Amino acid sequence: MYTIGPMWKRSLFSVLIVFVLAWLGRSFYQYMQLPIDGDLAAIVVPSGWYARVLHDPFGWAVLTHDAMYAAPNRFFAHVLLNQYFRHVPGWLQHFLAPIQSVYVAIALLKLLTHLLLLYLLAVYATGASKLNHRGLWLVMALLLPLFQTAGYNLQMGIIDHATTYAAFYALPMALLLLLLLPFYRAAQHGVWRPLRWVELIALIGLTMVVAFNGSVVLGAVAVLLPGIVLYALRRQAQVDKMFLWSSWQPILLLSLLGLLCVYSLYIGLNNSENPTVLPSLWERYQRLPLGFFRQFTVKLGIPLLLVMLLLNAQLIRRVLPATSEGQHLLRGLRWLALFALVYILLLPLGGYRPYRPLLLRRDTVLPIILGMVCLYGASSYYVWRYLPMGRLRVGYIVLLGVFSAIFLNADRLHISPVDNNNCEQQALSYLAHAPAGVVQLPQACPVLSWNVATDPAQTTVQAQLLNLWGITRGLTGYYQQPPDPTQQLLPTPPN
Repeated sequence: MYTIGPMWKRSLFSVLIVFVLAWLGRSFYQYMQLPIDGDLAAIVVPSGWYARVLHDPFGWAVLTHDAMYAAPNRFFAHVLLNQYFRHVPGWLQHFLAPIQSVYVAIALLKLLTHLLLLYLLAVYATGASKLNHRGLWLVMALLLPLFQTAGYNLQMGIIDHATTYAAFYALPMALLLLLLLPFYRAAQHGVWRPLRWVELIALIGLTMVVAFNGSVVLGAVAVLLPGIVLYALRRQAQVDKMFLWSSWQPILLLSLLGLLCVYSLYIGLNNSENPTVLPSLWERYQRLPLGFFRQFTVKLGIPLLLVMLLLNAQLIRRVLPATSEGQHLLRGLRWLALFALVYILLLPLGGYRPYRPLLLRRDTVLPIILGMVCLYGASSYYVWRYLPMGRLRVGYIVLLGVFSAIFLNADRLHISPVDNNNCEQQALSYLAHAPAGVVQLPQACPVLSWNVATDPAQTTVQAQLLNLWGITRGLTGYYQQPPDPTQQLLPTPPN
C-alpha cells in the first residue's frame, strides 16, 4: 500500500476539509436559488387532501374501514414537512425577512439531507465513521461532485429540486442507510456487534419511520431484505459461523422491517393518488428498455460513472495485489448489478405514473444511483491506497481529477432562469405589499405551484401558507394571465 509523509498527510487533510466545506456551502447557495414546489403548501397548511394522513400515522383507517385517502403510508414524510415549515421559517424570521426565511429554511433542509447522505455513503465506502479519519474526507471529496443540483440533475440528481420530493426520496434513503449500517458492519467484520438497549430502541423507532416514509424505500427494501438473508446464509455456510443468526437482535430488526414494509405496501394500495387508468402490466414491461435507454443516454453523468466503476473493477482484478478487501469490492459490484436488475424488473408493479410513462427516472432509480455512487467512492479509495508509486498512480489521480472536474463544470453555480426562483421571489414581494383579497400578479411564472394560476380558487391553500409565514398581511389570493405558449413551463414533478 502506498503511503505519504506526515507533513503531506496533514496538508492533504486540511485541503480536503476546506474543499468539502466550501462545496457544501456552494450547494447551499444553489439550493437557495430553487423555487417552492407545488405540493408544499397543501402539505404544510394542510389541505383537506393531505390532512387525513397527519392524523393516522399507521393507516389504521385503511385496515379497519378500507378508507382511501392521499399518502396513507407516508406519514413521517408528511409530518416532517408539515412541522418543519410551520415552525422553522418563523424561527429564522428573528434574523431574516419573511420571504428570505422561507428560502433559507428550504436550503437548510436540503443541505442537511445532502450532508447526511454524503457522510453515510462515505462511511459505507471507507468503513470509518470518525471525522478525524483522512479517508472519510477523501471519499466525501470524491463523492461531492456527483451531487448534481444543475448539470446532470435530471439524470442522476440525488437531492431533488422540489423540497417535498427531496423529503420523499433522498431523506428516506438516507434513513434506510442509517438503519442498515449495523448489518453492513457485521458483513465487514463477520460478526454482529450486540447493541445496547438504547441503540436497539432507536433502531426499532427508525424502522417504523423508514417503513412509513414513501415508496422508493419500500422498493429498495423489497430487494435488499431477501439479499441480506441470502448473504447471511451463504456466509454462514462458508465459514461455519452463525453470523447474523447468533443474536436475536438482527432477527428482530429484519423481521420488523419486513413486516412493516409489507403492511405499508398494503395500505399504499388505498392511496387516492394512485392512477386509476394505466397500461397493462405487459405494456409497462415493454416500456422498460426505452426507459433504460433514455435514462442512460440523456446526459453524460451515468455513463461516465459506470465507466469509472468498470475501470476500478479492472484495476482491482488485474493490476492490484489480491486482498480480501478487493474481493469484497468486486463482489459488491456484482451484488449491485443484481440489485439493479431485480429492482428495475419490479418497477412496473408500482412505479408507473402518467407523467412518468417510461417508469425509469432519477427518482425511481435513486437506490441504484446511490449504490453506484457509494461503490465509486469505495473502489476509488481502494485503488488510491494500493496503486504503487509510478506513472500508473499519477495517471489514475489525474483521471480522478478530470472525472471530478467534468461533474464540477456541469454543476453550474447559478441555476438557469427557467429553473431558478427569481420570478417567484418578485411575485412574493408583490404579494407582500398587496392588500388582503385577490390580486392579479404581473409575473407569469409558477408561484408555490407547478404551473401558473389562472383562477384565484387555485391559490386558496397557497394564500393560507403565505399568511402563516407572515409574507402577506392577510389571506391574499392571486391569479395570473395565461402564460405565453412559446415559453417553457416547469414540468409536473414526480410523485
